[in-house]
Amino acid sequence: MPRGLFITLEGLDGSGKTTQINRLAAWLKKRGHAPVVTRQPGGTATGDRIRELVLDSRSAGLAPMTEMALMFADRAQTIAEVIGPALDAGKLVLCDRFTDSTEAYQGGGRELGSAVVLELHRLVCSSLQPDLTLLLLPSLDASLERARRRNQRTAAQTGTDEGRFEQEKDAFYGRVWQKYREIAIREPERVVLIEGDLTIDEVHEQIVEAVAERLAVLAVGASS
Repeated sequence: MPRGLFITLEGLDGSGKTTQINRLAAWLKKRGHAPVVTRQPGGTATGDRIRELVLDSRSAGLAPMTEMALMFADRAQTIAEVIGPALDAGKLVLCDRFTDSTEAYQGGGRELGSAVVLELHRLVCSSLQPDLTLLLLPSLDASLERARRRNQRTAAQTGTDEGRFEQEKDAFYGRVWQKYREIAIREPERVVLIEGDLTIDEVHEQIVEAVAERLAVLAVGASS
C-alpha cells in the first residue's frame, strides 16, 4: 500500500489555521477523501496534557529548552499514535502545526536557533517531513490582535487558559514571523506561502489550489 499524504498548516496564532484546516477537511471529504485531522500540541491524551502545560499562562517559568523538549515529546507521541499509523494505512493526514512551528517559535522566537530544532527533529521524528506545508502569514499586527481576542473569549467561555505565548512582546513574534519566512525560502518545494491580510475565502482558494495540484501529481504517479 502506498504511503499516505501528509499536509501541515503553519502560521502565527491568529493566522486562521483552525478555520482553514476545517474548511480544507470539508473540501476533501466532498471529493471522496477521509482525512485524519490532528493538531500540535495535542491530538492524543498525552499531547493534550502537554498542551495544557505549555500554553497555560501559569507556566511562565518554563525554560526555552524545556518548552522545546515538551513540544517534541508531544510530536513523538502524535507520530506514534496518529500520524504514522494513518500514513502507513495510505490515509491523508492534516496536521495543525508540526516541526516548522518549533523552529519558528523556539528556534526563532526563543532564539535557540534552527540547528538544534532540526537535529531534534531528526532524532525524535526520524526526519518525517510533510509532503506539503501551507504557511499562513498575514500581517503581524492582524495575527496578534485576533489571537489575543480569541484567547480572551475562550477563557471567558470555558475557563481554559491558552494565552501564555500571547503574553510575549512583539519582538518575540517578529522573530517568529521572520523565521517562518526563512523556512519558506529554504524549502519552496514543500512550503506554499500564503501571505497578506486576505479574506477567509481568498486564503481557502489558495489552499485548495495547492492541495489539488499535489493530489493531481500523486494521481499521475500512482497511475504511471
